[in-house]
Amino acid sequence: MRKPFLRWSRQWWVNGHVAIKRSLWLKLSTIQLIILFYLVAVAVSTVLLWLPVMHRPGVELRWIDALFTAASAISVTGLTVVSVPETFNTLGVVVLVVMMQVGGIGLMVLSTFIWLLFGKKIGFRERQLIMADQNRLALSGLVKLAREIFFLILAIEAVGALVLGVYFLRYFPTWPEAFLQAVFASVSATTNAGFDITGKSLIPFAGDYFVQIVHMLLIILGAIGFPVLIEVKEFLFARNRGSYRFSLFTKLTTVTFFALVIFGTVAIYALEWNHFLAGESWHRSLFYALFQSVSSRSGGLATMDMNEFSHPTLLLLSAMMFIGASPSSVGGGIRTTTLAVILLTVWHYAKGRSAVKVFGREIHEEDILKSFVVFIAALFLCFAAVLTLSVSESSLPVVTLLFEICSAFGTTGLSLGVTPELSPFGKLVLVMLMFIGRVGIISFLWLIRGRAVKDSYHYPKERVIIG
Repeated sequence: MRKPFLRWSRQWWVNGHVAIKRSLWLKLSTIQLIILFYLVAVAVSTVLLWLPVMHRPGVELRWIDALFTAASAISVTGLTVVSVPETFNTLGVVVLVVMMQVGGIGLMVLSTFIWLLFGKKIGFRERQLIMADQNRLALSGLVKLAREIFFLILAIEAVGALVLGVYFLRYFPTWPEAFLQAVFASVSATTNAGFDITGKSLIPFAGDYFVQIVHMLLIILGAIGFPVLIEVKEFLFARNRGSYRFSLFTKLTTVTFFALVIFGTVAIYALEWNHFLAGESWHRSLFYALFQSVSSRSGGLATMDMNEFSHPTLLLLSAMMFIGASPSSVGGGIRTTTLAVILLTVWHYAKGRSAVKVFGREIHEEDILKSFVVFIAALFLCFAAVLTLSVSESSLPVVTLLFEICSAFGTTGLSLGVTPELSPFGKLVLVMLMFIGRVGIISFLWLIRGRAVKDSYHYPKERVIIG
């Protein structure tokens, strides 16, 4: 009597479990599923990092610090409340690398590769998830896109690790140590995670321009956007390059991205000429300004202590982190195309033009509206965070809080060193910002909004006074 009952109980549990999964799979929207997957990834990562087997002897990690580190790794931010090399052993470092890969490449791209590896058919629902995770507008070609993203990122990281590993032999006594540092540095830079196992970011390499150039290239390749990398690859391997046409997204993203890098470099150089850069040689000053300009967008690595910058420069860097990287990349923030569309709209409106045109194309009205919605929502979110933390962390200056908040939202990871001093509530606020920065403002708003509903009727339109 007992065995049939046990068999029935087991079967009931399996069937019920399958039914629940199927119900969640069908009832939850695509955005809700994506966010649920990332929440599960953060939860699993928290448990893993909290395990004593991941720590150095004698080190105890509080659950709030494990949660913060896990959220920072999955969102590829790099803000830390503990010292990575002093807290985690080699196993913990390897697990951290895996988390950065999951966050950088994207859960759905990684899942798609695993599905393909085991011969699973990629259905309509899976394609919807990839489309939402990579912020795409169409369902066609998504499996190919996921495959290309996966192999592109791995190839970039492998080349970076090989170059840095060979070069690091002059800094580290053994080749395993040199290549461990190189692999971690390459993954951290390419995914724009901003973690380091030197304990001092790239400050030890402040005078080594080769290391800085390699890191800047890796950061740019990760932050400029996967569609841009794919189009550049197609152009390089095209038989007739003269007839190849880059998309408006690639043109707009590339121009905006490098314009911000140049602007940031010049602005930092000008603002710090008589402060931090006073007395430095021209080439050292140039690399300080250039590296911080590239890294402040999403990279999170630094060749100097951020506290040495003046307040105007810190405000500038906060704005750069708020803008962040490009869409469909490893970075966060409002994204480069959002800024570009807003600036173009303001410019065309000032010129008395109703349509926004650039590179021989006209930008869709919905994309213009979406850009302003993202900007306003992000501005409100960061302002609310500053207001909240200025109450809970009243001993810290507002400029410092703004810097940490923009770093979290932009998934950058640059810090003025006050993150470990925050209260548990303050850390949770930054965790929320890092999570929203990773999934994107649009996905966050879609979570609140739910499914789109068409209006069944309209009221008469009436003009209002604006400005």
